[in-house]
Amino acid sequence: MLLSLLLFIALLVSVLYYQPPLRLGSVILVLGTLFLTTYSGIMWLLLFPTLLITAILNIPQWRERALIKPAYQLLRRSMPSMSKTEREALEAGTTWWEKELFGGQPDWSMYSDITLPQLSEKEQQFLDNEVEQLCQLVDEWDIGQRKDLSPEAWDFLRQNGFFGLIIPEAFGGLDFSPYAQSRIMSKIASKSPTTAVTAMVPNSLGPGELLVKYGTEEQKQYWLPRLANGTELPCFGLTGPEAGSDAGSIPDMGIVCRGEMNGEEVLGLKLTFSKRWITLAPVATVIGLAFKLRDPEGLLGDPDTVDYGITCALLPANHPGIEIGRRHNPGGPFMNGPIKGEDVFIPVDWIIGGASMAGKGWRMLIECLGAGRGVSLPSLATAGSEMCYLNVGAYARIRRQFNMEIGKFEGVQEATAEIASGAYTLEAMRQLVTRGLDDGAPSVLTAMAKYHATERMRTMVNHAMDVVGGRAIQLGPRNFLAAMYHTMPVAITVEGANILTRSLMIFGQGSMRCHPYLFEELQALQNADEVAGKEAFEPLLMAHLAHTGSNMARTLVFGLGCGLGSPLPINANSFNKPWYQKINHLSAALATCADVALGTLGGSIKRRELLSARLGDIHSELLIACSILKYHQSLPTSDANDAHASFALKRSLNNAQQSLVAFCDNFPQRWLGWLLKFLCLPLGRRYQAPDDNQIRELGALIMEPNPVRQALKQYVYVSESSDDAAGRVENTFSALLKVDSAWQAFSRARSKGELGASGDLDTELSEALRLEIITEADVEPLKTYDQLRFDSVLTDDFEAL
Repeated sequence: MLLSLLLFIALLVSVLYYQPPLRLGSVILVLGTLFLTTYSGIMWLLLFPTLLITAILNIPQWRERALIKPAYQLLRRSMPSMSKTEREALEAGTTWWEKELFGGQPDWSMYSDITLPQLSEKEQQFLDNEVEQLCQLVDEWDIGQRKDLSPEAWDFLRQNGFFGLIIPEAFGGLDFSPYAQSRIMSKIASKSPTTAVTAMVPNSLGPGELLVKYGTEEQKQYWLPRLANGTELPCFGLTGPEAGSDAGSIPDMGIVCRGEMNGEEVLGLKLTFSKRWITLAPVATVIGLAFKLRDPEGLLGDPDTVDYGITCALLPANHPGIEIGRRHNPGGPFMNGPIKGEDVFIPVDWIIGGASMAGKGWRMLIECLGAGRGVSLPSLATAGSEMCYLNVGAYARIRRQFNMEIGKFEGVQEATAEIASGAYTLEAMRQLVTRGLDDGAPSVLTAMAKYHATERMRTMVNHAMDVVGGRAIQLGPRNFLAAMYHTMPVAITVEGANILTRSLMIFGQGSMRCHPYLFEELQALQNADEVAGKEAFEPLLMAHLAHTGSNMARTLVFGLGCGLGSPLPINANSFNKPWYQKINHLSAALATCADVALGTLGGSIKRRELLSARLGDIHSELLIACSILKYHQSLPTSDANDAHASFALKRSLNNAQQSLVAFCDNFPQRWLGWLLKFLCLPLGRRYQAPDDNQIRELGALIMEPNPVRQALKQYVYVSESSDDAAGRVENTFSALLKVDSAWQAFSRARSKGELGASGDLDTELSEALRLEIITEADVEPLKTYDQLRFDSVLTDDFEAL
């Protein structure tokens, strides 16, 4: 009886796994069940349900009555209506590799065809010359004292095209790729986060990108050249006192009316708005503005439409009625402030894209948020993580306590290993995400990038502060961590607060955009014509059920063997093959859990933010794991590369597993949650976090000039000046590497009391030379290093505060 039951389960799982045509699969299942009844009487109890279910699925009249009609009516009642704003947000942008991971059956041939981005010759020259010169020109401590960039820095940004990176060459811009933009912003941010934020805004969410994609030819010809050469400096007014992350609820209003412009009566808008937290507002010469548009008199030509919805317009900052308020203090010295206006009249031609784009602003904004979410903020986070890797790794080697480098203490290594892994991960994410942006505007992908990059930066910077201690707390020109520490909350908050991004956006948009059937099903359910809606719904539901069944079978099979035997990329090797198989398993588990949640909770999943956030975390961690594998493959083979990638992959998949377990443990129907947990992890938790050996290994590597350190070093600005905060530590680290063996021998002898108790370095070196602990050639380099070492651990002091 038990054997027959197990064989039936194996048969059912096989049919679901391989997804043969419905009739063929039904025949196989029925014949198999009949065969098994000859061995066990209990199978008669399964034969009749099997016959009934396969009959319902295969006979159209029975399927309509027993399945399609009840499901259609139930879901039509339970699914929430979709507002125009929600529909625009869901339809905006594109999908990419993240869709494959959400579907549960990744197409690894597509992944194999993805090549990481490369800089063009022009982009590389700009990075090596203009960006390098800018980094030499700016100083974050000086900017903090001024509360502004220097006039020379502003001029350099304008004159060298830093505000026109995304503008086409035909309009005087540089037209750089997303990857080049990210690399440029990272390098600037590694020297001065304030300068990077200043350069980011015109190249992310702002008038420039909106004009390039949606502006009229007249608007492009007038504004883009001025934006590209810095004659005009833009800002974008989106958020306000009552609408921060929920930008769709902005209360700012524009009323279509007739008014006077340049002495003539024209059709236009009367705007009333109050915007806050607008970066570059205090110095902007042109303002992009988002507002809700109403046309109560039908002046735009459609008497049936009064509320057009969110619209975007472009206004000169000196236009009558606009008031630029006093500066905010966001914790950093970059320009940020409020903008207000009451009954400000503008011609209708100032709508970006003209009158035909009235009411289409929300879709425009959603699609253009990709630059901020996928390029600017992750580049800032990546720069911070890579500078933490370089500076903290070096400092942990230089700084000694209890006569040992602090980086050799296992407690410190627990933090530095996470810094090393995090920096490797963020660089990998940057490269895969910007590659995705080359193919479109993947809104889910960029939301993942923004949230996870900035959150990982938060973790790494906090670890760095713990390791460096008081040296990182005392402010001054010597401090190499303070600027990034103070910038961190800004990156986490802007472009949609991280809590919102994680809780609502990643899974909320991901389920609709990345699921192969859900969005079309929802449209069928909300079709005003019920007959037509039901006709469209039936094939979608049948395909959806087959998809869910297949993923459930795959989840169980892969869970029993950690994905063993699952599909792989054509270039899989001994290192990455097991990781691809684990991704296959967790991808199938994500698809299964998502379908069960959507099927049982329906529209209420929007309110179950703890559950939806965990599903979003699984989805994100799978994408992150794929980025790590792609980046690992791009680097030369080395033990250090393998060590960093293995640690990062273990961390990522363990995070995904934790979210999966938490989702199942907290599922409202506890019995169903238990069943899902067994289905997804039939042998228990298989994906362990990095162990102590890996922590020690990475904690040691971060203090060495290993190949990964050298690879990450090329993405940031590394000063050769000992007067630079980061350069001082890097130069000291380089000096230590040259005298390390002699310094170690000298330090050991000193700690054992073999050199006397004079405390005088010259005397101790002479004694070490006499005892042949060091050689004559070591004496002067050791003196030089000791001076550098002592200077590198000092903090600034001031006469008065």
